[in-house]
Amino acid sequence: MTHAIRIHATGGAEALLWEEVEVGAPGPGEALVRHEAVGLNFIDVYHRTGLYPLPALPATLGMEGAGVVQAVGEGVNAVEVGDRVAYASPPVGAYAEERLILADRLVKLPDEISTELAAAMMLQGMTAQYLLRSTFRVEPGQTLLLHAAAGGVGLIACQWAKHLGATVIGTVGSEAKAELAREHGCDHTILYRDEDFVARVKEITDGHGVDVVYDSVGKDTFLPSLDCLRPRGMIVNFGNASGPAPALDVLLLSQKGSLFVTRPTLMTYTASREDLVAAAQDLFDVVGRGAVRIEVNQRYPLSETAQAHRDLEARKTTGSTILLP
Repeated sequence: MTHAIRIHATGGAEALLWEEVEVGAPGPGEALVRHEAVGLNFIDVYHRTGLYPLPALPATLGMEGAGVVQAVGEGVNAVEVGDRVAYASPPVGAYAEERLILADRLVKLPDEISTELAAAMMLQGMTAQYLLRSTFRVEPGQTLLLHAAAGGVGLIACQWAKHLGATVIGTVGSEAKAELAREHGCDHTILYRDEDFVARVKEITDGHGVDVVYDSVGKDTFLPSLDCLRPRGMIVNFGNASGPAPALDVLLLSQKGSLFVTRPTLMTYTASREDLVAAAQDLFDVVGRGAVRIEVNQRYPLSETAQAHRDLEARKTTGSTILLP
């Protein structure tokens, strides 16, 4: 028997229970992974509350982990027993000491990437990768607006976008978070509680607007962000930290400058193993070369995941958070 964090019903952080579970042996195409670290992400909150419904309950939450392969099932050739691996993909099940997962969802870790670092960066880092390199391909000289610039994805995206030659404008909730964002490549920070971010973006860009807005906040920021874009700019909504983005009258897109809007997911961008491995290698490359550094600013015992969720929802966390079995 092993232990896992499970929910039997959707709800608040109190729904997260530390329980004994039986994992079993890997079936065809599966691998058994013993976790050394597990990643904490806002999507876990969406699963816990039911905003993103799970197929069935009870369920072990968590989308991201890293550890060592203990056993493999029939037909597995992507990984071998003893490999250090990481993943950031469905199905949920990472909040566990051990789990079964489809082997083709695992990527092998290079020597310079520890399992703790991998668990802290796979989902957030590959999210930054597809946002900056695929959804809207950031090029030198462009300007972007990044909401929640001091969050996990935000700190990675600030560094990566700066490395790509872009000017980065970031919204943050406090002066401490503004300083943190600036330390990670953010050129201009906006305290969204104290300043009109639309007016500040127009001021910073001399009225031109930004090429792209990356919005993980949703309800509070989505519609105003349209007014931050240059003509034919794009808004990328990839999260709902303040609640789902409001319904959009598409006629607004023409009225505000022939704008583009998309609502992407990492799962779509890494659906094939080829795309998954390419995204991970791109991430390992920028981290390995020091262009992007991953800040593991919070560590919790896996058994205390409920407190980690409370702190995440209260916006007390910065950078990446990991859970340790």
